[in-house]
Amino acid sequence: MTKPTEQQCCCGTSCLKNSTTEPARNWNIRYALCVAALALLWWLAYSAMQPAAHWLAVSLFGLTPGSPAAESVEFFFYDTAKILLLLVSLIYAIAWARAGLNVERVRDYLSGKARGLGYFLGSAFGAVTPFCSCSSIPLFLGFTTANIPVGITMAFLITSPLINELAVVLLWGLLGWKITVAYVIVGMVAGIIGGFLMDAIKAERWLHPAILEAIASMPAQSAVITASSSARKISVRERHNFAWTETSSIFRRVWKWVIIGVALGAGLHGFVPDNWFAQNLGAGEWWSVPLSVLLGIPLYSSVTGIIPVMESLLGKGLPIGTTLAFCMSTVVVSLPEMVMLRQVMTVRLLAVFVGYLLVMFTLVGWLFNMLGSVLI
Repeated sequence: MTKPTEQQCCCGTSCLKNSTTEPARNWNIRYALCVAALALLWWLAYSAMQPAAHWLAVSLFGLTPGSPAAESVEFFFYDTAKILLLLVSLIYAIAWARAGLNVERVRDYLSGKARGLGYFLGSAFGAVTPFCSCSSIPLFLGFTTANIPVGITMAFLITSPLINELAVVLLWGLLGWKITVAYVIVGMVAGIIGGFLMDAIKAERWLHPAILEAIASMPAQSAVITASSSARKISVRERHNFAWTETSSIFRRVWKWVIIGVALGAGLHGFVPDNWFAQNLGAGEWWSVPLSVLLGIPLYSSVTGIIPVMESLLGKGLPIGTTLAFCMSTVVVSLPEMVMLRQVMTVRLLAVFVGYLLVMFTLVGWLFNMLGSVLI
């Protein structure tokens, strides 16, 4: 009788199998069933996160519904679970697809004459993905480790938290089509220009050493995959092994920083002092725009959550440009995001990234303050 040996099954856990090679077809069927079951569990968990977080904050901890403390606790549980679920699923999916993709050809295409198109596509993809700044980081990690040019990934990272379809609908309903169209254009232009500048300064050299090591190891991985695919098609098992290794490696390195970053954001969530902003920055002086950008950094909100704040600030007399500058800074340049991005970027690249956004949002604020009478 063949002695059973412990091996890793399709979902990364350990199980007992015979030492003889399992037929590929049987393994593929088990893999498909495992993925379907995990996808169902993922969907159920994702759907239950919001009510579960509310129950934990209100019922378990006994906090008053709607209070800043309750909102902070609910925000922490919800956002932590959401980002970790997205991190695992997106990194795995990207790595799985990448195992059979000629990454060098894609990279060379996007690095050549199609670079300008790549900035637009990165920004456009960011505009249609419903992620906040921290939730965008898993996709950013996947693109970066796939050796996609850093400027294109930056275009995505800048635009993704600024724009999504739900935000467009809310913005249109609350503030009108003029502000909505202007906001979408500004968000995409900010991403495209940011991508161009990051490539112009060769920002890839300032990625985190762990990311650079992952990129450097890609030629060897690609050579193995290419060599195997020259004789036969890459098997599902090989794709899974590659994707699982990639996902577990990245997850082990960043999960604790996700929790720290979200905890930092949760501690500030629910305490947006819109009355103070309206009272002290409502006169429209030139310095009010850069000040509003700086004051937005410690806060943390998704673009969907910040739109009602925008309406409140505008209703209390804050100029449109100052309002936009503050809200864009809150959505994109938050302390939680910077904590997480520090695991991807060196301090130098993070400083360049944040500095560009602060300058861009300040310029946007000044421009929209001048055009305020036309937009409102």
